[in-house]
Amino acid sequence: MTGTVLTIDALDIRVPVGTWTIDTAHSCVSFSVRHLMTRVRGTFDEFTGQVTTAEDPAGCSATATIAMGSVNTGNRMRDDDLRSGAFFDVDRHPEMTFEGSGLTAADGGLVVPGTLTIRGIARAVALEAEFLGFDETGLQGESRIGFSAATTIRRSDYGVGAAAAEGQKIVVSDRVDIRLDVQAVLQSRS
Repeated sequence: MTGTVLTIDALDIRVPVGTWTIDTAHSCVSFSVRHLMTRVRGTFDEFTGQVTTAEDPAGCSATATIAMGSVNTGNRMRDDDLRSGAFFDVDRHPEMTFEGSGLTAADGGLVVPGTLTIRGIARAVALEAEFLGFDETGLQGESRIGFSAATTIRRSDYGVGAAAAEGQKIVVSDRVDIRLDVQAVLQSRS
């Protein structure tokens, strides 16, 4: 590897410094939430994003934009309900965004602090990430990195769906687990 690199010795990470674009064909944005006595899993099929690596981990950053209307749980009626004003309100809030800055090693993994915005409401979150590797020659000769990241949010913090009234059965839990599995392609070295 030539040029300037981001090095995190504690995790044996060495990658070129530069700008990386998420390869959506080899990446996934998914979620799971408890619904009655089971967990419903879904994906957002349309998203874009970028990762910037810097020599100093504090200078690293990540951005993502997810099309809320691309929600896919495998059930058309449920997906239409999620797109409605009762949940995502995609007509007024078509995108969910994440903006993260900085990178720290913690407990054998990485933490990326940032801001998640859903329905126009921005909240601080921390993505717990795992670096999955670096390939300098990639699928078509391009440099690639891979990582997974996860966080848990409360949907009520973002005004998504109504809470159960006292004495009512909880149909959808407040806790939502979000997961990203990402491959990114180096666009330019710094």
